[in-house]
Amino acid sequence: MSAPARSVATARYLVSVITVHRGDNLKVLRPFADGAFDLIYIDPPFNTGRVQRRSRVRTRADVDGSRTGFGGRRYAVENVASGAYGDSFGDYLGFLGPRLEEARRLLSATGSLFVHLDAREVHYVKVWMDTLFGRSSFINEIVWAYDYGARSTKRWSAKHDTILWYAKDPERYTFNAAASDRLPYMAPGLVTPEKRARGKMPTDTWWNTIVSPTGKEKTGYPTQKPLAILERIVKVHSSPGDQLLDFFAGSGSFGDAADRHGRDVTLVDESAEAIRVMRARFRGREVRFVPVRAAR
Repeated sequence: MSAPARSVATARYLVSVITVHRGDNLKVLRPFADGAFDLIYIDPPFNTGRVQRRSRVRTRADVDGSRTGFGGRRYAVENVASGAYGDSFGDYLGFLGPRLEEARRLLSATGSLFVHLDAREVHYVKVWMDTLFGRSSFINEIVWAYDYGARSTKRWSAKHDTILWYAKDPERYTFNAAASDRLPYMAPGLVTPEKRARGKMPTDTWWNTIVSPTGKEKTGYPTQKPLAILERIVKVHSSPGDQLLDFFAGSGSFGDAADRHGRDVTLVDESAEAIRVMRARFRGREVRFVPVRAAR
C-alpha cells in the first residue's frame, strides 16, 4: 500500500499511515535508523506473575438467560472474543532494558518516550531510565487514576497506573499545551467566567475510567488502554506529520489515537492475537501489515 504524498506543504499531513510489524520487537527495531521517531509510547507487560485474560461478550434478549438487566429483563450471554498472554519475568529489567536502549536510540532530537507501568516495576524502571537518559531528561511522572473493578479487603485497592515521561533532550521537546483537552474546574465559582468556559489544563494526575467492558471501544484484548489517555499524549507531545512508535502495540490503541490525529505510526507486536485484533480494528484505514521478521 502506497504512502501518502508528502510534497505539498499545506496538504502534507492530511493522510496518516499505520504500519504494523509482527515479530520480536527487539529484532524489528534494530534496523530502524537513529532518530527515526518523534514520539514513542510503550505499554510493556507489568510483570504481574499471572496469565492476563480478557473476554468480550454479546448479549441478546432471552427469558431463560443467565443475566438480569434493567426492569428485570433476562439476557443470554455469548462469548465472542477472548485473549490471554503470560506476564511473568524472572529478570524484568533484563527483558525491558535492551528495548529501552533501542527506544532512546530511535528518538529524534526533540523526541519523547512514555513508558506505561504499574507499581510492581515502575520504581526499578525509573532508576534504570535515569541512568540511560540522565536524570535531567525525566520530565514527569503521570498518574492515571481510575475507579473500577475489584476491591481489596486486605490493603488499599490499587487503582492507578504510572506513565514515565523522558525527553531525549530536556531543553528541547514537544509540548503543545494548546492542543490539550481541557477539564472542568472543581471549584468553578472561584474562577472567572472566561476560565470556566475554557476549562483548566490537566495536571500530572489523569482521572479517566478504564475501557468499558461493554463499550464500543472494547476489543477484548487484555490490558487495552483508553483512547482518551493516548489521544492526550499524541496531541500534546507530537505534531501532525510526526513519526510515532509503539513496540508493545497490543490491541493497537496508540496507533488508533495517532491515526485519528494525522500522525504516521509504526506498531510492533509478536502476538498473533494482537495482529488479529489490529486487522479488525484498522479495517478500512491506510494500513500496511508487515509479516513476521525472520530471526537474525
